[in-house]
Amino acid sequence: MTEAVFKYDEIGDTLYISFMPGKKATGIALNDQLLLRIDKQARQAVGVTIFDYSYLAQPTDMGVRSLPLTGLAELSDELRELVLEILRKPPVNAILLVSTYSPSVTETVSITLLQTEMLATA
Repeated sequence: MTEAVFKYDEIGDTLYISFMPGKKATGIALNDQLLLRIDKQARQAVGVTIFDYSYLAQPTDMGVRSLPLTGLAELSDELRELVLEILRKPPVNAILLVSTYSPSVTETVSITLLQTEMLATA
């Protein structure tokens, strides 16, 4: 894997991060702002696209923004497990931190937040 390539589209406020430039990939919508591109056969990330980047990168009064991974619910169990595996390991985990929000003892929601410190140095 080569070093990540970062491209920011100021007009569209979109950050494109490519771990394998030019490689064909399957896009997985994690939510309305995050698109994970993966090579399913190799079980690895090809890239991440972050829409509304400047908004998401801005901290709130309470700290860094967390985003629900609503797109996981639309995936098959097998694909969901693959996506979670990819999200939890390098290079994606340097950009997106995955966690769980528990609104009650019986309910959990998968969430993520941008590792803005890492992105600021890119």
